Order: sequence, then structure tokens, then C-alpha cells
Amino acid sequence: MNAIKDIIEKASKLNGSIVLPEGQDARVITAACALVDRKICTPIVLGTAEEITAAEAKAGLSLAERGIKVVDYTQGDAELEAAYLEAWNLKESKKPAEKQKLIDLAAAETTLRAKRIYFGGMMVKLGRVNGLVAGSIASTGDMLRAAFHTLGTQPGVKTASSCFIMDLKKATPSGDSVLAFGDCAVIPNPSAEQLVDIGLATAQTYRDLTGNEPRVAYLSFSTKGSAGGELVEKVQKAVELARPRFAEKGIRMDGEMQFDAAIVPAVGELKNPNGEIQGNANVFIFPDLQSGNIGYKIAQRLGEADAIGPNLQGLAKAMNDLSRGCSAEDIVGTVCVTLLQSTTK
Repeated sequence: MNAIKDIIEKASKLNGSIVLPEGQDARVITAACALVDRKICTPIVLGTAEEITAAEAKAGLSLAERGIKVVDYTQGDAELEAAYLEAWNLKESKKPAEKQKLIDLAAAETTLRAKRIYFGGMMVKLGRVNGLVAGSIASTGDMLRAAFHTLGTQPGVKTASSCFIMDLKKATPSGDSVLAFGDCAVIPNPSAEQLVDIGLATAQTYRDLTGNEPRVAYLSFSTKGSAGGELVEKVQKAVELARPRFAEKGIRMDGEMQFDAAIVPAVGELKNPNGEIQGNANVFIFPDLQSGNIGYKIAQRLGEADAIGPNLQGLAKAMNDLSRGCSAEDIVGTVCVTLLQSTTK
């Protein structure tokens, strides 16, 4: 169980940069200092002078002593404001006329000076930093809105989602010690089309973070038609739509299948004798958020797996959300995940 150690080691070789918008949080100050002290990356922290002073006092650390740059987002940034205005209006202008909500420069300025996550997101969009990590204070909803409004999704992808990297205590029967579960945190009830995007994004995240080739299983309570009904049909449709897109990328994929057929070779060979995946999957796509969230927590609590995430994916550039109960070391780990994701954006 050393996946996060490997991720930190790989990220440290990238010489990357990250923006940490929540400079009012002492945990962020501690994490920023750790990133510099451990020579992982170059952090930039957002906050007012008063916020930074108070957070440093609570953390017992100094950003200035380590040469860490602090940006006061409330003072504005003309380049970011102009870029946000352009990006917003370009996106909104594609909607039907009755739904258009074009904004002016004053509104863009107000948004970026009031919303630190948006300000940081525009820094990422313009390439000033490789990625953004926040959420120790901001809600997941706030994070996702900022991501959609500043970064948007990757070309050809309409769905932003998430996955957990599961670092196992014991390897699977096919020898994998690290798995990916998606989507476990963002989309409650994805459509078949959204499941295709989730599968492709989760496969890419798995490859980015582990360096291993993904083998993707779309999960159901049915294996190749052993059961029927609306729930099964959604996954079957997703697999049908996904096949050509996975084939284009050279990624192995199969479904619909039960978890045992996806994880145990002997069961996979029995239940799915002609399948592309026969008990050797390492990336698992759940049919909905409820099953995905339950599944990763079972693996975490009963299987004693380490759950790294949730990792946002499908975005045009790298941005990740934190748990509001995170530690400074959790922030460091999420920064490293984000840096690795940024290499393929």
C-alpha cells in the first residue's frame, strides 16, 4: 500500500506549480510550506494580508521565509478579468437566445474579486499555474461551479466526474494492488452517455496516476444479460456507446458485468467466456453515485484499502476538491495528484 508515496515521488519530478486559494486556512499554510520544504512544487497562496497573517500565526509558520508567493485576489487582475469575461460570454452565447446571460467587465471583476476559487481557476486557465487544489473550506458545489465556469470540460467530453484511487492492502486475484472507482462523488444518476465519459475519464486518471494500463469494467447486477430491466439496459447502452471510443484510445473495456465477474478470473471466465475483461479489471465504473459511494466505502472500511480522492476528472485543466475535514498532509497528496493530472491536459 504505497500508491500515494509513488504519486508524491512522481509529482516531485515535474517541477510544477499549484494555486491554493484558501489562504485563510492554517492547514493550507502548513501544506504550502511542506510542498516547498519537501521540494515537491511551487505553491501560490491566495488571501488578503489579514487572512494570511492570522493563518500563519495559527500554523506557526511563515510563507515569506520560504519565498512562497501570496496573491490578494480581492485587489483584482485585469488579465484574468478580461479572460473570464470572454470565456463566460463565449460559452453563454452558444445557448438559445432566451437563455443568454452575457456579462460585462464589471460583473467579471466583481466575481473574481469576491470568489477566490474562480480567481484561482482563471490562473489555471491562463497557464500561470499547473493546477488548483481547494475545498478545505469551500463546498464541493462551490468547487464544481467554479470549475465549470472557469475551466470547462475537455474537448469531446461533456461530463465532469470523479474517481477514487483505491490502494489495496492485498492484491486482486489478477495481481493489481491499485484500482480506480468512478464516479463516487459527483453525478447522482448518470445517463448512458455520461457513463461513457466517466469511463474514459476514469481510465485516463488511472493511467496518469499509476502509470499502468487501464482495463475497464462497467458494473451492474447483471452479467451480459443475466438479468434485465431499466437499470441493466442503461449500462448496456453505455457499453454499446463506449466501445468505439475506447477502441480509438486502445483501452480494454467490457460490460455489463457483476463485480465478481470483473475482479475474479475464474468467475469472469465462467460468466463472461467471450469477454474482453474476464476477472482482470482494474478500473470499475459504477452505474450511479449511490452504488459507487457505497462500494468505495466498503473497500475502504472492510477491505482496509486507502481511498485517494475524490479526484475530479473530465475538466479542461487540472483542479481538485478536498474534504473539509482534510489534514495538511491530505492537501499535499491532492496537490501531487493534481500535478500528475496536469501533464495530460
